[in-house]
Amino acid sequence: MERGTSEAVAAVEPPPIAAQVFGVRLALAERYHAVLATIGVERGLIGPREVPRLWERHILNCAVIGELIPSGAAVVDIGSGAGLPGIPLAIARPDLRITLVEPLLRRTIFLAEFIEAAGLEVTVVRGRAEQPDVRKEAGGADVVTSRAVAPLGKLAKWSLPLVHDHGRMLALKGSSAAEELERDRADLTRAGGGNAEVVACGVGIVTPPTVVLSVERLPRSERPSRKAVRRARKAEQ
Repeated sequence: MERGTSEAVAAVEPPPIAAQVFGVRLALAERYHAVLATIGVERGLIGPREVPRLWERHILNCAVIGELIPSGAAVVDIGSGAGLPGIPLAIARPDLRITLVEPLLRRTIFLAEFIEAAGLEVTVVRGRAEQPDVRKEAGGADVVTSRAVAPLGKLAKWSLPLVHDHGRMLALKGSSAAEELERDRADLTRAGGGNAEVVACGVGIVTPPTVVLSVERLPRSERPSRKAVRRARKAEQ
């Protein structure tokens, strides 16, 4: 990306609603936008075509899921990539304790560089959510988030072990979230998930609203038996 172009995209003014979402930390969000639009593109973390819609499609779209997360919660963001949704959440909600889990070295370097430069209290763990050492380091959280990581059934197997009983998995999904939930409901149950629902976040802030699949980790005593799961699966076929 040429220098003039980089300066132009980095200088894009945030939409007025961004001040409502980020408050006194709007300048940090602008800094993140600038880094995504320049270094993020140069390092292949963000596609060049995404730059004009970074605010609406990526930064604000991710930040608004904070309305589903309780105050002071410990949050693990798996497959964090360029920091979405973890970094917008950390900027909008400084009360949260956020850990970013990402397997690729070049992405963890990008994340660590931005976090240090911005002075954010965010932890970066290199690895995959399903790895035992990652579960040991990042597990026991209140909430696990993800965005465009994997189909729901597989995602549940990776995400739910990272939260405590009654903790929640929040997966940012597209317009077909309800269909995906029905398709993978048996896999979700086998992974220990329950009370699943599709939630719209940021209504009146982002258009369209952010679609989130919210799933609770059930204690073993509240999970259906394997036999019941098999019966339910056969009934679906």
